[in-house]
This record gives sequence, structure tokens and C-alpha cells, in this order.
Amino acid sequence: MKEITSIQNPYVKNLLKLQEKARERRKQELFIIEGKREISLAISANYEFDTILFYPDLISENEILHLFNENVNRIIISKEVYQKLAYRGSTEGVIAITKAKDFSLKNILFQTTNPLILVAEGVEKPGNIGALLRTADAANVDAVFIANPKSDLYNANIIRSSVGCVFTNQIATGTSEDVIAFLQEKNINIYAATLQNSNEYHQEKYTESTAIVVGTEATGLTDLWREAATQNIKIPMQGQIDSMNVSVSAAIILFEAKRQRNFKK
Repeated sequence: MKEITSIQNPYVKNLLKLQEKARERRKQELFIIEGKREISLAISANYEFDTILFYPDLISENEILHLFNENVNRIIISKEVYQKLAYRGSTEGVIAITKAKDFSLKNILFQTTNPLILVAEGVEKPGNIGALLRTADAANVDAVFIANPKSDLYNANIIRSSVGCVFTNQIATGTSEDVIAFLQEKNINIYAATLQNSNEYHQEKYTESTAIVVGTEATGLTDLWREAATQNIKIPMQGQIDSMNVSVSAAIILFEAKRQRNFKK
């Protein structure tokens, strides 16, 4: 089995590029996953793996490597290399170099006739995207669409803040125009979270095919969504501010949709 002990190794330098630059991830169609839980979730989501690196003082070969087929490269790394590559302080000694998936809308398949979808437009902060993906997983939505994406979904911050939910959700990205066209073609009702011309969110019914659309706290949704919406909706605020974190807003509306759907059964 191959072993790498120096941080000056060209392969290690390339992995650092993959960590730091979305351009390199797109070019090489590879990204990095750290930690047993995140790697296990990616395995369950049928991701393909290129290489597994492990630091034997923290994890044994038998703990994780049996999960991968023999075609996956295995490399032992030194403490110095592991500390250089590890994005987090506690990732249990294992790092996976993983093949990226295509997040095109054309790859979306619904298993139900009345899907529930979360759409997030223009959300930039990786922590917010990660929180949205966690919310979507908790609500067991049928898909998450990122419209006008500002961050690469394989950004280490997104993987970390989503606690691996970037792998548990069915995800697609595209322009707002493309996402709207997809939803309209599938006859999916669009409920856009915005203050303009809105009803309170709990007054609407979400038991049919539904897309809940949220935007950034700073600028909200673009006019495209407000005009394409079946209905604009808002969460009534009872304090002195007029907005909440985007993932909190999404959770409130999504779980109202789930409540209605569960009640209908």
C-alpha cells in the first residue's frame, strides 16, 4: 500500500488545491470528504470514490476501508500530511477523494406524485446553505434546488455545516429562469417567501406538488420568483425585526407543509 509522509508531495499539493478552489474541483471533477459519518452518507448516496487516505494512529485500515471496493486507491498518510489536509480538527483520521455528481435539473427524479421541494435563490454563505440542507433532510423533502448558486456545493464549509446532508438530499442547481421553467413544466405550485403581495404562510395549502422558495435575508427573492409564484407567502413577525435566518424561515414553512400532508393521510 502506498504511503505519503511529506506535505511537499505533489499529490498533497493537488489535494490542497481541491480543498481551496472551486475551479479545481470543477476541472478535476473531484472533491474531498472528511470523517466517517460524512463518508458513510456519501457511500449510501452511491458516490464513487477515487482514493482513500488514512492516518493509522487515528483509524485502522479495517474500520473504514472494507466499505470500499478494491478499485479505490488506498494511501497511508503521516501525521504531518493528515494535519495539513484535515479541514476540521476531529475527522477521525480518514479523508476521501470523491467523484463529483452532476447537479443538472434533468437528473431529478421524483418518487411521488406530489413532491415537496425546497428552492433557495442566491444564498451565498456556506453555513446558510449547509443549514438549509440539514433542514431539507429533516423534513425529508423530495428535492432541493439551488437557484443562481453563489457557492460550490462541494465547498468544505458546506459539507461540514450540512453534516453530510449534501449527500442525503436530491439536489439540482440552475438559473432562476431554468428552475422556474422546470417547476412550471411539472405543474408544481410555487410559494415564494417574500413580503410583497403575500398571504401568511399558514393560510395556504401545500398538500399538492409544492415548491417552497426562499431567498437571502439581505435582498430577498428576485422579481422573477414573485411574478412566477402561485402565491407569495410570509411569516408574520411579532418582534421588532422583519426577517429571520433563511434556514429558520424555510424550516417553519416546510414543517407546516409536512403537518398538512401528515394530517391529510
